[in-house]
Amino acid sequence: MNIVLFGKPGAGKGTQAPKIAEQLGLPTLATGNVLRSAVKQGTALGLEAKGYMDRGDLVPDSVILGMVAEEMSRPEYAGGVILDGVVRTVPQAIGLETMLKPLGRKVDAVVSLEVPDEEIVRRMGTRTVCSTCQTPYSDLKPGDRCPNCGGVVMRRTDDEPEAVRNRLNVFAAQTAPVFDWYRQNGARLVVVDANGAVGDVTKRVLRALGK
Repeated sequence: MNIVLFGKPGAGKGTQAPKIAEQLGLPTLATGNVLRSAVKQGTALGLEAKGYMDRGDLVPDSVILGMVAEEMSRPEYAGGVILDGVVRTVPQAIGLETMLKPLGRKVDAVVSLEVPDEEIVRRMGTRTVCSTCQTPYSDLKPGDRCPNCGGVVMRRTDDEPEAVRNRLNVFAAQTAPVFDWYRQNGARLVVVDANGAVGDVTKRVLRALGK
């Protein structure tokens, strides 16, 4: 099963992806991780992406999706994958479908984690991330050590309230239409209330998927 995890920034995608994946016995694939890995390994697409990044430009969808295609051709993804942050715009959704077709695969379900805007602002205001591995935390303060890799925990400037509200506006304009695109193109859509304890949200997702 290939699942696109969808939702506003701060809705819990990064938290839920590994938990859902563990319960379903699937690997996760996050755009940021694929990009960093390709750049570090010096692959052809990684070097191309690095060129854009060094110039301060956004890495084009074609390059990102090319990396995703390379990753998903690996044997460990043959049984399915949880895609976290791979689809942020309608062109990316179209590109992903085009990329999956030669692999004989498609998006089987789109899981939307629903959280009110003001709750997102509150969550992001208390969120910290590891400066090394980018693992998000809600219970660690800036300057603490990441239990995952030992890196220094920090608060990102784009997690400040005004920045978060701007990101939510961008989501409404650019990313929210993705859900409608999948609806129009026959994908299975699953909407889940993502408020509450992490474990409870995971259970809701699994129930909604019939697992």
